[in-house]
Amino acid sequence: MTILTKVILDELKIFVNSGFTTMNHPILSISTREKSLNNITMNRMSTLGPMFACPALLALSLWCIPSAQAQMTVAHEWNEQVLEAIRNDFARPTVHARNLFHSSILMYDCWAAYDTTNAQTYFLGQTLDGYTCPFDEASLDIPSDLAARHEAQEVALSYAVYRLIRHRYVDSPQAEATMDNIYFQMVLQELDTAFNSTDYATHGAPALGNYLAEQLIAYGMTDGSNEANDYASSCYVQMEPNIKPEIPGTNGQQDPNRWQAVELSFAIDQSGELLTETPPFLGPEWGEVTGFALRDSNLSVLERDGCTFEVWHDPGHPAYLDTTQFVGFEDAWKWNHGMVLRWSEHLDPSDGVMWDVSPASLKYDGSIPSLEEFDQFYAWDDGGLTQWYDADGNFGGQGHEQNPFTGQPYAPEMVPRGDYGRVIAEFWADGPDSETPPGHWFTLLNEFILDAQSGQHRWRGQGPVIEDLEFDVKAYLALGGAMHDCAISAWSIKGFYDYSRPVSAIRYMAERGQCSDPNLPNYNPAGLPLIPGLIEVVDDTDPLAFFAGQDQVGKVKIRTWKGPDYIEVPLIDEAGVGWILADRWWPYQRPSFVTPPFAGFVSGHSAYSRAAAELLELLTGSPYWPGGLAEWPAPMNQFLVFEDGPSQSFNLQWATFMDASNESALSRMWGGIHPPMDDAPSRLIGKQVGINAFHFAETLVFPQWAEEYGGDGFLPSDECYGDFNGDGAVGSGDLILLLTAYGLGWAGPYDMNNSNVVDTQDLLEFLARFNEICP
Repeated sequence: MTILTKVILDELKIFVNSGFTTMNHPILSISTREKSLNNITMNRMSTLGPMFACPALLALSLWCIPSAQAQMTVAHEWNEQVLEAIRNDFARPTVHARNLFHSSILMYDCWAAYDTTNAQTYFLGQTLDGYTCPFDEASLDIPSDLAARHEAQEVALSYAVYRLIRHRYVDSPQAEATMDNIYFQMVLQELDTAFNSTDYATHGAPALGNYLAEQLIAYGMTDGSNEANDYASSCYVQMEPNIKPEIPGTNGQQDPNRWQAVELSFAIDQSGELLTETPPFLGPEWGEVTGFALRDSNLSVLERDGCTFEVWHDPGHPAYLDTTQFVGFEDAWKWNHGMVLRWSEHLDPSDGVMWDVSPASLKYDGSIPSLEEFDQFYAWDDGGLTQWYDADGNFGGQGHEQNPFTGQPYAPEMVPRGDYGRVIAEFWADGPDSETPPGHWFTLLNEFILDAQSGQHRWRGQGPVIEDLEFDVKAYLALGGAMHDCAISAWSIKGFYDYSRPVSAIRYMAERGQCSDPNLPNYNPAGLPLIPGLIEVVDDTDPLAFFAGQDQVGKVKIRTWKGPDYIEVPLIDEAGVGWILADRWWPYQRPSFVTPPFAGFVSGHSAYSRAAAELLELLTGSPYWPGGLAEWPAPMNQFLVFEDGPSQSFNLQWATFMDASNESALSRMWGGIHPPMDDAPSRLIGKQVGINAFHFAETLVFPQWAEEYGGDGFLPSDECYGDFNGDGAVGSGDLILLLTAYGLGWAGPYDMNNSNVVDTQDLLEFLARFNEICP
């Protein structure tokens, strides 16, 4: 069977398993919301989240009306429209993180323009990176009646986001469906899409929404994203030839430490869109984009290959392979990619290994290992974290003792390890019609916090109950800012270091042979280390000795997930784990996708997920998901896309936001997308970004509360650290403010050394600057 035939059957399985409701499918042209079977509420504690509930007979219609089952705010409805527009576009995490952020700005500022409390606008009437958005506040009529004011906020934000989506997604591959969706959203709200005035002094809320969108669209042409040229890079050049996974090897890779684009005969991207050409590196110069809460101290300006890169939160270089030294898995580069190989061997649900995947066993304490601690953090042989095992190496029972909300222990959920690894690889990949990782966290926010706690929202989980619309727009601003800053940070690093992916690294070593035994064939310092039962040399008696019409004796073979060549019909077949030639290794991904179109180091998933977890902890005032448990169903033989499975139905379960973020990070290793080297540094970046974004957002949305820490929206630059009150000098007033924040675990302006805690080192740095006058 050809790869093309397999892909079509693969895509057919998506259609069948989604109950004929897959949104904008590239082959079937469906225009209803994707993943209907999977978008069931995780925690069973609230009504179903926002669904697009279209009957099967209408599955081929051009648009779909939101179900009235869920009680959601207008802001939530428009966020769903942004997420749907993302699913209808090419998978571009950087671009979509920016769009989510910009739509969140519009919703928040439309709300804040009519607010009579201390909340500050972010863009309206402000100057961002040299761009000023004028606003005559006195000319805007703010109704005294609360209901009328609320309606004005809803109308303004609806027009604003409608205009932004029309602008940003007009050229997307499924633009027609997106435009129909947002048109009918406006119709449902009885709003006239033909109204184009920006004269808010005369026409009020609808004109304000149009004006804000017009201004933000204009600002977007100046923010460093190069939107006018479809976000293309201006200097970066790919150094290595494209890898062609459908043929053995790397297609001539010379430097194993550099990135290769993936060239396929039939390619469908992460959002389910058909690609007609090999996608180039996405966003290698994204570090030039203006961020939200990024600070000057986070920036490094670095040179490589004749290009200047603005790199944020630079973790330093990853491990590199020295091709001249005979080393085994004691080498950091080989150890990292060897773990990806080992975990690929886990993807067999019939191997007899059973795991309890409930929070009683899968707990993550938030720790982040250094390179020297990787072997103490990741369970190289058996999978997952070492903290999931007891002192004797037995899995399970090391998790959360009980649900803090119910006081009851978490019920065990025994699942084949092979099913767990495959399901999380698919779930966190967000496929096949992906809202991409930043959008995925908006989906989780919507369904498990905004929906589950409707009518009960409190900022930081404390203080008075906040009206739902207000909480939604403030939460969106904070999360949108964090996801945007993660994209800038992670992709700035990806672009500068231009690091390889496992599909290239593993095949590169396989092409060279083995590095363990000089008495065996194909001995090479850059080869794969031999491990009996995992990595061996093909001999004359091996079933692979004559494979694909060629003599393979002396080549290296590996025991791993066998890949798409062993899947005839995705509806009923699974590849399983067995011996294959190492130069034919595939990640656990769809054969039409293989690996994302950008470098590996650092992991975007790990950054996005850790940032979201940190931010949601702060937002809710708890490390736990509402009710202490969030669940996502994986129905038997329906959830997986490119092969059959899982072999039994079960739920992904998370007690805490950190547990979910950890699972997202680990999923990329079972999925063959990242080695630990890409993961751990990115967790640290996400931690810093998420905390910074929340606290900066707080100075805008609740400045009267943030003032407890001296925050009034002012974040000092590198030029005048220590001037917390903005009076032009570092003095006693600033010292008093610093002392009020001493001991607090947050990354506001008092965290002068960016350690995420205000401590003695920050006080010493401040005293060294005492009495300085700002330039």
